[in-house]
Amino acid sequence: MIINFLIAYLIIINIIAVIVTALDKFKAIHHQWRISEAALLIVSALGGGAAMYTTMLIIRHKTHKLKFMLGIPLIIAVELFAILWVINYVI
Repeated sequence: MIINFLIAYLIIINIIAVIVTALDKFKAIHHQWRISEAALLIVSALGGGAAMYTTMLIIRHKTHKLKFMLGIPLIIAVELFAILWVINYVI
């Protein structure tokens, strides 16, 4: 039951990550009000890091920002470590 919830959550948060990353790129191109870097990093930290990082590379958005190119993979690594820890020691 909890696994189904987690899978659904990860699918939804990763879809949101793709949308906000692409929307921020669109707004950057059209010189519109942007999505804050903090908001993008929060979406990544909430589980959308993999989709956000992949989207960033595909659409070439924020790829020159060290905060994103190192920060998001670090967030992904920490989340994977936490998942492995829970699998091994809690479940």
